[in-house]
Amino acid sequence: MYRSWQRWFPEQIDVCLVHLPGRDQRIKEPAFTRLILLVKAIADHMDRKTSVPYALYGHSMGALISFELGRELFRRHGTEPEHMFVSGRRAPQWPRNEPAIFNLPHCEFIAELRRLNGTPGEVLDNPELIELFINPLRADFESVETYEYRSGEKLSCPITVYGGLQDEHVPVESCRAWQGQTSAGCKVRMFTGDHFFVRNPGPDFVAAFRRDVVSAVPLPAVLSKTIVKLPGEVNREVRLQRDLARVVGFCPRGHWL
Repeated sequence: MYRSWQRWFPEQIDVCLVHLPGRDQRIKEPAFTRLILLVKAIADHMDRKTSVPYALYGHSMGALISFELGRELFRRHGTEPEHMFVSGRRAPQWPRNEPAIFNLPHCEFIAELRRLNGTPGEVLDNPELIELFINPLRADFESVETYEYRSGEKLSCPITVYGGLQDEHVPVESCRAWQGQTSAGCKVRMFTGDHFFVRNPGPDFVAAFRRDVVSAVPLPAVLSKTIVKLPGEVNREVRLQRDLARVVGFCPRGHWL
């Protein structure tokens, strides 16, 4: 899905999609079941690869990854992203009221997946596909449902939040609460759609996201090349020229809350 986002941006912005363990070409690798451990692994990789200005984007579970990654990189290096973009996710300090489902028996877990309407029916109806995806799906839910927010120093980068007006799990008040995580500005933009409004984004979201990303890129970098990384869909070699800026994003599939 996210592969097609390349067409939204000028040629100065390159959309690069990166896998997380347990997905696609990395399907045989065990998926993380603790979000903070996943964040630390990503930070280790960025320690080796990232020496340019960057922003973060994440949807749903990916929003939590982006948030905690921003904090982890600040703890390690005292630097933060230029901007943080999140969608389909309540502010991390917002209380979670839904019961955990990651440890439900098989049939009950599948029933919950159907109710949440985030996994294609052709997957849930196919025993072979279920066998392939059930463990990564459980791992994603476990990562979020066992996540415990710990208060800390606010980010100093701006945050832009995108939400679906019909998303019953992420009310607009919980989107506005992201302001509590930054000492800079926080914009909230709401669009028609449910939790999965980014799957078939309307022209209003496309225009807003494109404008927001381009405006977040440092001017010197726009004159060279920007890399946008959206982990979760394909694995693509990332160019590492020194004069680039980068927007690093996390959009794990199969995650809803």
